[in-house]
Amino acid sequence: MKDDVFQVKFWGTRGSVPVSGPDFIHYGGNTACVEVRCGTHRLLFDAGSGIREAGLDMLAESTPEVDLFFTHVHYDHIIGLPFFKPMYVPSTVVNMWSGHLHGVMTTGEMIEQFISPPFFPIKLDICKASLAFRDFKPGDILTPRPGITLKTFSLNHPGGCVGYRVEWEGRSVALVFDLEHVPGQLDPVALEMMQGADLAIYDSAFTDAEMQRYCGFGHSSWEQAVKLADTAKTKNLALFHHAPSRTDNEMALMERLAQEHFANTFAARDGMVVSL
Repeated sequence: MKDDVFQVKFWGTRGSVPVSGPDFIHYGGNTACVEVRCGTHRLLFDAGSGIREAGLDMLAESTPEVDLFFTHVHYDHIIGLPFFKPMYVPSTVVNMWSGHLHGVMTTGEMIEQFISPPFFPIKLDICKASLAFRDFKPGDILTPRPGITLKTFSLNHPGGCVGYRVEWEGRSVALVFDLEHVPGQLDPVALEMMQGADLAIYDSAFTDAEMQRYCGFGHSSWEQAVKLADTAKTKNLALFHHAPSRTDNEMALMERLAQEHFANTFAARDGMVVSL
């Protein structure tokens, strides 16, 4: 791995639940998992079903240490965690970070509850990797590795959610999901996160028309995404957290419509790599 690589890989781009079938081949059906490579360091964001393949790739590359950051722990963002094989390898170090339940539940408590009966047949103590649980509060600035800065933000989502802005060697990626905007307003937190970012990954689960029906679900729209990207002078925009019912044809149409308003837009798909 090159020391100057700044790269994003989408291992899972869906929201709510994994999907499969002929209508979901191009954009994929795994739930949220995004990797950001900063030189030799690998950062993962969320442990949806896409993290299973991410883990296999890390083992193939003999990755010795990884940092896993949770936006929150709704099912679609953690369902793949028990199948993340590096956790079972003694030579691996896995650092897990969370802050959306600051003062209520620690990262370790959340993971131990999820990976235990009756929700899963084994307990966390079967994991042979060195596991480190790290807690923070939204608003903290994290430095998980030398030269890497993560700014953290509290997002409007039921139960709480953390957005991250990764900054490394003058480049930046904003991860803005899960977030529900107020109709007719540009969310000030999203604007701050996306300001001048090389890439913003934004919650585009719905259209503006659908938002009227799904008020309170905690998600946003592609129309809001392009307005924010344009105002914040974001360089590139990735539509993310696709609705599980959104077919390839519907996704392609959404992507084209978004590009008419903000040219450097694409709909993220499983396996996509973006070099910055």
